[in-house]
Amino acid sequence: MAATPEFDYRKYLQLIHRKKRLFMAVALAIMTAAVIFCYLQPKKYQASSTVFIEKNVISELIKGLAITPSMDDTLRVLGYAITSRTLILKVMDDLDMGLEGKGAAKLEDTVRRLQKNTSIQIKDPNLFIISFRDSDPRFARDFVNALVRRYIEENVSSKREESYGAIQFLSEQMGTFRKKLDKTEDEINQYKAEKGGLIAIDEANLFKEINTAQQKLYDIQLRRRQLEGLKPVTKMASDPLQTKLISLQKHLEELRVQFTDSYPEVIKVRSEIDTLKEQMKGRHGVPMVVDPQEVDKVDAELNALRLSEDGLKRFINSNQALLQRIPEAKAGLEKLQTEEKSQQAIYDQLMSRHGQSEVSKQMEVQDKTTTFRIVDPAVTPTKPVSPNRVKLILFGIVAGIACGIGLVIALDYFNPSVKTVDAIKPLGLAVLAIVPQIYEPEKLAREWRRDLRLYLVAGSYFLLIVAVLALEAIGKSPVDKIISSVKTML
Repeated sequence: MAATPEFDYRKYLQLIHRKKRLFMAVALAIMTAAVIFCYLQPKKYQASSTVFIEKNVISELIKGLAITPSMDDTLRVLGYAITSRTLILKVMDDLDMGLEGKGAAKLEDTVRRLQKNTSIQIKDPNLFIISFRDSDPRFARDFVNALVRRYIEENVSSKREESYGAIQFLSEQMGTFRKKLDKTEDEINQYKAEKGGLIAIDEANLFKEINTAQQKLYDIQLRRRQLEGLKPVTKMASDPLQTKLISLQKHLEELRVQFTDSYPEVIKVRSEIDTLKEQMKGRHGVPMVVDPQEVDKVDAELNALRLSEDGLKRFINSNQALLQRIPEAKAGLEKLQTEEKSQQAIYDQLMSRHGQSEVSKQMEVQDKTTTFRIVDPAVTPTKPVSPNRVKLILFGIVAGIACGIGLVIALDYFNPSVKTVDAIKPLGLAVLAIVPQIYEPEKLAREWRRDLRLYLVAGSYFLLIVAVLALEAIGKSPVDKIISSVKTML
C-alpha cells in the first residue's frame, strides 16, 4: 500500500518566494480592484418607520355587540397592501415626484423600483416596520413617512367603507325578506280561510267516529236481515204452531249471531223447527192466515232500518273522504309555516346583524376600534447601509491572497521542467552528475536589496489598503471626501 504524501508547506512557501513578484502583483491588483469597486458603488440609505397596532379598550367592552374587521387578515396581506401599485402611485403624487409627461415606461420603472426597495418586517402580532432604501437619504425618509401615512388613511377609509357597505347590504336584505315574510303570511291566512275547517278536525276523533258508525251500521244490517227472514213466516198470532215457529226462528237467528251451525243449541233449535214444519205440513189444506198488523209492523221497522243504514253509509263515506284529505291539507299548511319560520329566523338574524353593524359603523366613524400608532417615524439616515465596504475590502484581501497563491501553484504544476532528482528516477534514466547551484555573494546582496525594496513597497501598499479598511470600519474614511473634491475639481 503506497504511503500518502504529507503536506509540505515549506515547499509552497519556497514556491511563493520564488514567484514573489507575480504573487504580490496579482494579490495587490485584486485588492485594489475590490477597493475601487466598493467606492464606485452608489451609496444606499435606509429609512425605517415602526408602526404599532393598538386595540381600543372599547373593542373589548362591546365584544359581541359589534363586529370589527379582523386585524389578522390585515397583517396577512400587509406586504401586498403596502407595496401595491395603487398605494405607491398615491404616495408618488403626495411627494410630487415630477413624473408627469415622462411616459408610461418611466412611470412603471419608478413604481417597480420603489416596490423593490420597500420592505416590511412584522416583529410582533401588533408591530411592524416599513423600510425603504434609496441613494437620497431625504427622499428615503419622506417616502417612508408618506407611505405609512397614506396606508393608515387608506386602511381607516376602507374599514369605514366596509362598515357602510355592510349596513347598506343588510338594509336591502331586510327589505327583501320582510316582503317575502309578508307574502308568506298572506298565503297562510288565505290557506287557513280555504281549508281551516279541514285542518281543525282531529283525525283520531274522526277515525273513532267512523268506527262507531260502522259498528252501528253492522248492527242495523243484522237486524234488517233478521226482519227480512221473519217476514215470510209472519202468521196469525192465534196459531200456536205458527207462533212457536216464529219464536224458534228468532231464537235461531240470535244463536247464529254468536255461534256456528255445529253448536249443540243451534242444532237443537233447528231440529225443533224442522219438526214443527213437518207438523204444519200435516195440516195440508188448512189456509195460513197472515196477520196484517204484524206485517205492517215488520215493514215499518224495515223501512226505518234501511233509512238508518243509508244515513250511516253516507256518514261513513263522507268522513272517510274527509279523513283522506286531512293529511294533504295539513302538509300544505306545514310547508307554508316552515317557510315562514325560516324566513322569520333569517329576518331576525338580519335585524340583529344590522344593529351590530350600526354600532360598528359608529366605532369606525369615531375611531374607537383598532388604530395604527406610529411609534418611530422615519428620520434622515446619516450612514449608508449599502455597499458594505468593510465586507467588500475584506473579501478583496482574502480573494487577492488566494488568487495569488493559486496562480503560483498552477504555473508550477503546468511547468514541464525537471525540478528534483527524484522526479527522474521513475523514468528509468541514469543520473550522471548533479551540478550544485553556486551563489555569488555580490549577486545575492543585490537580490536581497531588490527583495527588500519590493517587500517594503508591497507591504506599504498592503498597509494602505488595511488602513482604508480600518477607517471604513470606524466610519471615518476620508476617501469619500477626496472623491467628492476630485469630482468638484473636474
